[in-house]
Amino acid sequence: MIDSFWSPIYLSLTIAITAGCIVGVIGILIGRLMARRSFRGKTAIETFLMLPLVLPPTVVGFLLIVLFGINSPVGRLIEALFNQTLIFTWWAAVVAAVVVSFPLMYQSAKTGFASVNSEIEDAAKMDGAKSFDVFMKISIPLASQALITGLVLSFTRALGEFGATLMFAGNIPGKTQTVPTAIYIAFDTGQKELAWLWVGSIILLSYGLLFLIYRLSRQTT
Repeated sequence: MIDSFWSPIYLSLTIAITAGCIVGVIGILIGRLMARRSFRGKTAIETFLMLPLVLPPTVVGFLLIVLFGINSPVGRLIEALFNQTLIFTWWAAVVAAVVVSFPLMYQSAKTGFASVNSEIEDAAKMDGAKSFDVFMKISIPLASQALITGLVLSFTRALGEFGATLMFAGNIPGKTQTVPTAIYIAFDTGQKELAWLWVGSIILLSYGLLFLIYRLSRQTT
């Protein structure tokens, strides 16, 4: 009973943390690029990047199956390299979490970098600072509040992902069963007390992370 309760929580946290790290790095890099560059087709690319935010999770799951399924070139390549398919694995849950949470990180990062005064960055470069140093020591610190907000929001989104995960990673206890899918199964099978315990745990965790965002925003205003 104890193992069956904690297993989905542990899996949800490890999946959300892994997805959060991936999304954080990619979101910061792409957000920085989009905040500072103007080019033809930028609107179309940004629309594509934000699309998972508005698509139904089942549509995202379906597209992931099509893209990484055993009948796709990508799926066959993964099977050849790792001797197994991506679907119905722990990494499938991570991929689903990355896809659905990326828009939140990207939008926050782009907004944060856009708010940084470019004259400060230019002045540092004129004084001899390299672009990487300017990015790490000026741009990121000045956009830190937005970046932290994006990280927390993307983490909580990954933590609560259900539809795409269920379709792409399945609901395998101890392997891909996260808290949202565990709640669904528990409620569907009449285990309401267990479902309430999982609901309470994810509410407390999400509340704590959102409280952190508001606390940080108050300290910086």
